[in-house]
Amino acid sequence: MHSLSRRQLLAGATVLSASAAIPRAFAQAPSGPFTLPPLPYAPSKNEPHIDTQTMELHHDKHHAAYVTNLNTALAQHAEAAKMPLQELLANLGKLPDSVRTAIRNNGGGHANHTMFWQIMGGSGGEPSGELKAAIERDLGGFQKFQTDFNTVGLGQFGSGWVFVTVTPEGKLGLVAKPNQDTPLMDGGRVLMGNDVWEHAYYLKYQNRRADYLKAWWNVLDWNKIAERYAAAKAGKLTI
Repeated sequence: MHSLSRRQLLAGATVLSASAAIPRAFAQAPSGPFTLPPLPYAPSKNEPHIDTQTMELHHDKHHAAYVTNLNTALAQHAEAAKMPLQELLANLGKLPDSVRTAIRNNGGGHANHTMFWQIMGGSGGEPSGELKAAIERDLGGFQKFQTDFNTVGLGQFGSGWVFVTVTPEGKLGLVAKPNQDTPLMDGGRVLMGNDVWEHAYYLKYQNRRADYLKAWWNVLDWNKIAERYAAAKAGKLTI
């Protein structure tokens, strides 16, 4: 029997250790045009307002499933698979009936969550500069905006999202969408939004959606949101 040297055993252990450190979602990355983006910060970054386990499950399981299912739906539709996500969602009516719902649900889920991770990981507070001025102009000031946003989120029946939309001229609006629908499906753009599906908050807040909505403001990164606002005005904001 061939015996392994101590050096070979140590080398093998190092490889196994490195492999184990790779998050499961990435080790089993789905085949297709879309991939799961990594969290831009540690899953614990939003503690105590959003717990680490929720972040891990939300990103590594829920978001990963949307990406996998989206790629599966596109597997037999090469032309659609070549489209950028925002164009795919804006042209749902042109897609084959057999895959339209799967792409709507999973493409919307992928777009919504990709935006969601980008705007969190901060320390809350209030926006400044041009974004603050736009909120005052279009949404009645920051305090009214917060109150209205939370009210819309709380009033969304069942699963869904509450969004702030933004036009190329920089005008802001407030809208709720069911399930994984998104303003991208109407040809619009999303400045920011909050996920009010129960999987986003149930481990910590149970049925207290209002408490979750209130706490969420503490983890926003207004610098990132301001970057999205500038990109929208420059015609460069995608999802």
